[in-house]
Amino acid sequence: MKTALSLITGALLLSAAVSPAYSAALAVCIEGGPDTFNPQLSSSGTTIEITAQIYDELVSVKAGGSELLPSLAESWTASDDGLTYTFKLRHNVKWQSNDAFTPTRDFNADDVVFSFDRQMNEANPWHKVSNGTYITFQTKLADALDSVKKVDDYTVEFHLKSRQAAFLGILAHQSLAITSAEYADKMMAAGTPEALDMQPIGTGPFSFQAYEQDAAVRLLPFHDTWGEAIGDESRTPKVDALILAITPDAAVRLQRLQANECQVATYPNASDRKTIEADPKLSVVETPVASTGFITFNFDQKLFQDQRVREALAGAIDMKNLVDVAYDGTGTVTGAIIPAVLWGHADIGAHPYDVDKAKALLAEAGYPDGFSTQLWALPVSRPYMPNGRRAAEIIQADWAKIGVKADIVSYDWAEYLNRARAGEAPMAMFGGIWDFPDPSQIPNNYFTCNTEGKPSPSNIGHWCNAEFNDLMVKAGALTDQDQRAALYKQAQEVFHKDVPAIVMGSAAGLTAVNKAVQGFVPAVFGTSRFSGVSVQD
Repeated sequence: MKTALSLITGALLLSAAVSPAYSAALAVCIEGGPDTFNPQLSSSGTTIEITAQIYDELVSVKAGGSELLPSLAESWTASDDGLTYTFKLRHNVKWQSNDAFTPTRDFNADDVVFSFDRQMNEANPWHKVSNGTYITFQTKLADALDSVKKVDDYTVEFHLKSRQAAFLGILAHQSLAITSAEYADKMMAAGTPEALDMQPIGTGPFSFQAYEQDAAVRLLPFHDTWGEAIGDESRTPKVDALILAITPDAAVRLQRLQANECQVATYPNASDRKTIEADPKLSVVETPVASTGFITFNFDQKLFQDQRVREALAGAIDMKNLVDVAYDGTGTVTGAIIPAVLWGHADIGAHPYDVDKAKALLAEAGYPDGFSTQLWALPVSRPYMPNGRRAAEIIQADWAKIGVKADIVSYDWAEYLNRARAGEAPMAMFGGIWDFPDPSQIPNNYFTCNTEGKPSPSNIGHWCNAEFNDLMVKAGALTDQDQRAALYKQAQEVFHKDVPAIVMGSAAGLTAVNKAVQGFVPAVFGTSRFSGVSVQD
């Protein structure tokens, strides 16, 4: 029996035969489905992998590199005090359409103001639509951004409360995409505001066609995209359809790739690398992404408020063995939250493996016989943790040596995120892949609190450390890179000493690709786009 993906792919290939320009569909096997189709409402990499094909940001990161490039903003200037950024917007940028909406105007400043005001202004009627949790904005800009103002139809000003060295990089984050104010007005008037977030309209190279839950997202080329209009090959759709086939199991993704049901498979098992390289039709694309994996402690639970307990659990893990096995020889052991590929990295090793000391620390803390708990295993494969289940089994065995019984728990990725954010996980595997080339991103995401002491939305463990926060804020307000690097190194020392999480390691990103695929350039920062990619007959 044919799979749903096979049927979809076959139908698309038949329809593609009539196209005068392109003659193939591109099917990409990805790990999971979207939790929304508005990237402002998500921090999930699987969601952004889909929405990045549809939307644009004001600024982008060059594919395969770290250079910041103009996108919907053609140029920008900053005031001498670093508190005002003025963006000149691109002209003649077309919006996509669907059955419910046909745009009557091009992209302009109203769309930029709407996109940010929705996120920052609680009085905005859109703020609470679709539950209104804007994770990236709340983590990175909420404390810093004072206002976004329209100067004219193609000029906007961002006013900051304090200098932010990483501001332009933050705007390149694919969660801060620009959405259509006109589409929003029409959906609100129709009484269906949630349609804005589930039936996406963007300016990017692909437009939304259909979503079959847990099976596939189908996109079509948007040939009116501004990238194609200016002759930018990397922003031009070159296939007749893009199918993002939801395939949670890495082994199944590889099987589909080998059967040519997919032409690209994301995050293959590192252990399958030799199998892929041995297939004459396939190749492995390795990308030196900046990433860090860790196990967070839930500071709402009294057990983990004791530093001795956290230190004991960190020291009871044979981290070299863990990384060698779970990362299949491709990982690097580190105790630093900022990886070595980024400036600001501190040369901090993992907590020394010492079972006797770990037992003594637990006894001091009042747990001479250990305790029972849960360890949540990452259900998806990432460069920062290629095999969460295997890693959890290794840690479980190591902790058993000090009397700690850890039951391994996992869910599908969307449920895992939601439950962990709700505080259900005593300890959970997480990690981050940098979306822009600034060391502040992941530490700010997962381990900072705002000026009122409220944890950032991605601060799963609710750790708030005034010294760490102060160092991160000071570093973010400076422009001198050496001074910033010194502060980030101090912050990592504070982090390592207090043990709010156990840093595990990181590895290069792997993608398995059919050799018929041409023009694929994986992102080093952020998510890869499939514009500029074609499939050779």
